[in-house]
Amino acid sequence: MSVPRKKLSGGQRAVLAAPYLWIVVFFLAPMALIAKISLSHPAETRPPYEPTFSIDDGLAGVLAKARTLGFDAYRALADDRLYLDSYLTSLLIAGVSTAIMLMIAYPFALTMARAPRRLRSLLIGLAVAPFWTSFLIRVYAWIALLKDEGLINHALMALHIIDAPLSIYATNGAVVIGIVYSYLPFMLLPLYSALERQDPALREAAADLGASPLQVFWRVTLPLSRPGVIAGCLLVFIPAVGEFVIPDLLGGSETLMIGRTLWNDFFANRDWPAASAAAIILLALLIGPLLVAERARLRAEEEPS
Repeated sequence: MSVPRKKLSGGQRAVLAAPYLWIVVFFLAPMALIAKISLSHPAETRPPYEPTFSIDDGLAGVLAKARTLGFDAYRALADDRLYLDSYLTSLLIAGVSTAIMLMIAYPFALTMARAPRRLRSLLIGLAVAPFWTSFLIRVYAWIALLKDEGLINHALMALHIIDAPLSIYATNGAVVIGIVYSYLPFMLLPLYSALERQDPALREAAADLGASPLQVFWRVTLPLSRPGVIAGCLLVFIPAVGEFVIPDLLGGSETLMIGRTLWNDFFANRDWPAASAAAIILLALLIGPLLVAERARLRAEEEPS
């Protein structure tokens, strides 16, 4: 016997529709505009592109022009080595930064989750304390720390660890340091949430069955924290790939990240179709990790507890 569905009121429908409206207005509509620009042609006008089709053409006009659409901007990306190098460097720096953050954040999150309850709020507050300061100011602070005459080199030379200043600033390594520092809380908090929800009885049962502390961690704690690991990695990897401020301030002229390349195309070269095409390809690259994470989450839910 089927259960009759309860009719939703107008207010309930509005609440359910709000997230979808938000996605349409602030994500799908801008991306549709970017996709349209990527199919346009560069021009010496304002804005600097010539639309291939317009809404004013009507449905028949749009369909007629759709048959003659060109993908010149996408072909130009394939022919220009700069974009491939930018994508590969961005993925490499974001991947290395994510791995380093995971290695740093996991022990801290585990310590926070195992701390007395009266201290957990304080530890969470300390974890998000960097957010109380402007992001730009924090990145500028790293410039003062990493320069040849900066605090880090002065300290190392004063301790006679090095004889000459290390060339850290304006390198890919400086970009990794900046990304790790800036995004570390986004890795730490999902890990803490996953670890804090674990039932201590599971670890006690494993220990009672003869498992060593290391075996308890590998067979109980780590597998149960997998959703937090996946969420944290996605939260830092995806924005790190398209990061612009940190590579621009801490990176050198040879730091080719896609965020800087997009900025140059939009504002310096004024080639909006090429920049829009590069942004669409970047979106396609980032959808892959999201689909993999969603598939892993569904598989974890289907596994018997």
